[in-house]
Amino acid sequence: MAEPVPFVGCRSDGQVGPLPAPPRRATPQVAPAAARQLAYYASENDGVLAPRGWHCFGLYGSNGSILIVTPEPHSARDLLSARPQPLRGPAVQRTYSNGGTSGRFTVADVIARAFPAYMAFARRVAAEGLGGPLPNGPYRNDRMVRLRPDAVGYRTPAGREGLGTDSRLVPNGRPIDGLVVIDPEGDMGIVKTDVRLSAAQAALATPILNSELPRRAARRAGH
Repeated sequence: MAEPVPFVGCRSDGQVGPLPAPPRRATPQVAPAAARQLAYYASENDGVLAPRGWHCFGLYGSNGSILIVTPEPHSARDLLSARPQPLRGPAVQRTYSNGGTSGRFTVADVIARAFPAYMAFARRVAAEGLGGPLPNGPYRNDRMVRLRPDAVGYRTPAGREGLGTDSRLVPNGRPIDGLVVIDPEGDMGIVKTDVRLSAAQAALATPILNSELPRRAARRAGH
């Protein structure tokens, strides 16, 4: 039987200034073995499962929002600086990019990498001439699997660039497992979750990413 996990509120900062950690919310339920090792971290805009005992901080703006969860603490100072600190070790990052705002440039790039059925949107964004050229298909070294029409799972290998490093995470000696979900019925926004864990915690990537699929599906069904 699945069990709920603890809730951890996360402060955030962005376009209109600092935001406090939100009050407690309902948390996902996962298998007991994983539930004993995970917590649900949530900012005002995002929430994601990650290993217990980590630290979290959220970023937000008109383009979307990011929630970063790491073993070490981070603050607005290092995450919002002109040269933001990259994530070199274990991390979980959940990113929402709004396809109806300046986040559309990120959405267009992800579509070109992972969702060829929606290339018409990406080409319209590229035709604005405000961003760079669209990528030419998936990263060469990524392993990708289509889970359903609106969801793609992927693995960026250790030491390589790929969808996993299209984030604050930079290559190191561990792979990055990820999931990207698109919402073609709304503003063509995407939610992208990148997970890099130590070898000892690697098995937790599966429940972390699996938790993203039913929550996104349920949210869309409620529209």
